[in-house]
Amino acid sequence: MTPALERAYAEPGRRYHTRRHIEDCLTKLDAWPGLAPEERRVLGWAIWWHDAVYDPQASDNEARSADMARADLPGLGATASEVDEVARLILLTAGHRVPDGDRLGAIMVSIDLSILAAGSAAYDAYSAAVREEYAHVPEALWRPGRARVLQHFLDAPVIFADPAFSAAHETQARANLVREIASLR
Repeated sequence: MTPALERAYAEPGRRYHTRRHIEDCLTKLDAWPGLAPEERRVLGWAIWWHDAVYDPQASDNEARSADMARADLPGLGATASEVDEVARLILLTAGHRVPDGDRLGAIMVSIDLSILAAGSAAYDAYSAAVREEYAHVPEALWRPGRARVLQHFLDAPVIFADPAFSAAHETQARANLVREIASLR
């Protein structure tokens, strides 16, 4: 981790998109089977940088995070093709949609969304932390807006793009989303 990343993940307004989220994602990456060392390296960088820029009032966080990775990674020994792949993976986290056959993209997006399949207490803590990050949004706007975001995930054929991860965690994620949507109404 670079000093700039340390500062980014320690910004005072962050409640969920912190270093703890990154460490949780890295733990899931460490346990992911069947990855070559170079795939693990690229995914690790993508995880470190994917939320480097996080402004709840902005719509270009992923693009700015990808730009930061493009600027930082060459100094850490990344090749040009690795930098391009890291930036591509970061950009996938904007919409969490992955083209068919994109194995690394499916892994990246599944790991990023893995909190959705957490146990109830951990999911509720995540939900509360996200609400704190969006404290500037009045409750009357937050509730329907958050419900729309969550419904978008529920309406997708699958939440987790990686088939094995989806098979193991889809049911719990959907239950959490349904429960939160009900609490917002």
